[in-house]
Amino acid sequence: MQPNDARIIRGAALFTAAAGALAILVGALAAGGAGALGVFLGVLVGFLFFASGQFGLARVGHRWPELLMGAAVVIYITQVGVLLILLILLRDATFLDGRAFGAGVLVAMLAWVIGQIRANLKVKTPYVVPTADPSTDGSGSAEARGREAGE
Repeated sequence: MQPNDARIIRGAALFTAAAGALAILVGALAAGGAGALGVFLGVLVGFLFFASGQFGLARVGHRWPELLMGAAVVIYITQVGVLLILLILLRDATFLDGRAFGAGVLVAMLAWVIGQIRANLKVKTPYVVPTADPSTDGSGSAEARGREAGE
């Protein structure tokens, strides 16, 4: 994983953790213990959903950049499938508030995206990495060298 990827993941994770803590407090005040547990589990699921996807894409992008788009699709489909299975397993759970769980996932999603955008703006990753032109050999353009030589 490249240092830029680690900074982006760290920035998004910290923002999500802060927003999640605030959401858990609101869930506890609004719906008691079941609400706090629901929001906590929702934030945890949302956090793991986005963090695992970002981590996986960073690893694939570092090793096989030409496969990045295909890997993104496979990772997303896998994440949605795991989330579907989790929601099916938790649909009749009585130990948590379903609305609070959904609110926790929504808070984690919004916080992760905002944190990721903020971190991307701060990292300033170059889109194009300039390479030296072998024909210039560091002494300027070929046309300028020709003028200097009197040609």
